[in-house]
Amino acid sequence: MEFDDEAEHRRLFRVETNSPQIKAVFSLEQGGSLSAKATKNTVIQSFKIVILSNKLNLLLPFGPLAILVHYLTDNKGWFFLLSLLGITPLAERLGYATEQLACYTGPTVGGLLNATFGNVTELIISIIALKNGMIRVVQLTLLGSILSNMLLVLGCSFFCGGIVFSRKQQVFDKGNAVLNSGMLLIAVMSLLFPTLLHYTHSEVHAASSELVLSRSTSCIMLVSYAAYLFFQLKSQPSFLTESEETWDDDEVPEISKWEAIIWLLIFTAWVSLLSGYLVDAIEGASVSWNVPISFISVILLPIVGNAAEHAGAIMFAMKDKLDLSLGVAIGSSIQISMFAVPFCVVISWMMGEQMDLNFQLFETATLFISVIVVAFFLQEGTSNYFKGLMLILSYLIVAASFFVHQDPDQG
Repeated sequence: MEFDDEAEHRRLFRVETNSPQIKAVFSLEQGGSLSAKATKNTVIQSFKIVILSNKLNLLLPFGPLAILVHYLTDNKGWFFLLSLLGITPLAERLGYATEQLACYTGPTVGGLLNATFGNVTELIISIIALKNGMIRVVQLTLLGSILSNMLLVLGCSFFCGGIVFSRKQQVFDKGNAVLNSGMLLIAVMSLLFPTLLHYTHSEVHAASSELVLSRSTSCIMLVSYAAYLFFQLKSQPSFLTESEETWDDDEVPEISKWEAIIWLLIFTAWVSLLSGYLVDAIEGASVSWNVPISFISVILLPIVGNAAEHAGAIMFAMKDKLDLSLGVAIGSSIQISMFAVPFCVVISWMMGEQMDLNFQLFETATLFISVIVVAFFLQEGTSNYFKGLMLILSYLIVAASFFVHQDPDQG
């Protein structure tokens, strides 16, 4: 039984960690030695390893079922829900395939690959929404992913870890936590100035200065994130040591390099297909359920990308490895805010769309207050179940706020 538990621990740690820092560290430390130990599998063996080994994959049939419902009925609410459930395991399997491929690519490429694909599901949904001209859905979905990771994922980690270790106070790297809080504040600052420029009517050139500021700021944010990623991978020995202790030195890739590439292409194509249907159904689901599009985009859609990492972060906290929990929750928030958001602005620029960093006053204020709350809870370098409960309740307040919030662009 102990062997099974340990094997499950390693499997969860490998496939449910969606943080760029953690996954890139694995690539840096394991990239050269693991590839030599890998064995090739038959098609059936590969299918069993990738599809049948994870209980979350029980949700995979909901994807085809959603497409069937789409063509047989006009019920957008059921179609949207089934699509949401169908994409959830695909998001986790994308992370798994990326992790397996990173074992063969070497340190630099592996770290970059994991950092880029860390939130690929959100990026696919965002790009498809941009192609459909649904800029507000993109903004709100990315905002929701940041809020979900910061408040809900981190809150559940603190709460569950605090319950398991109720007789002691859990600790984490205070310096790294403060650094991450600073990165989140920089992200808020990047969104705040275009918003203030819009609402103070102080543009030098009306309707164009805001867009120019957003695009130039996005380029700066991408440079900042690249520097942050380099710093985490090259200049953080404490985080590296913690990750090395958790990762099994004898662990080998479960699938070959070409298997990983093929599965990555399959999952990416399947996510892209379902995302197209999902985006098209948002407005219909809003009408069918009588809930605002902002609530669906900020609260429901982020569940797709965060389900697997949510479980991983809680698992680490319950094993008293809070630095890894923070790497999952806060690291993913930084990746979305400092990489995914400006990346979407640049992509929309290339598409001829006009996505900017003005997320509107209500949304920007919500993000700003949430980052301040999280920063205060991280500044001591300790956690307990009470802090976790407060973060969870804060997320419920945010969810309730968006449930009654009518987006001005969609009103």
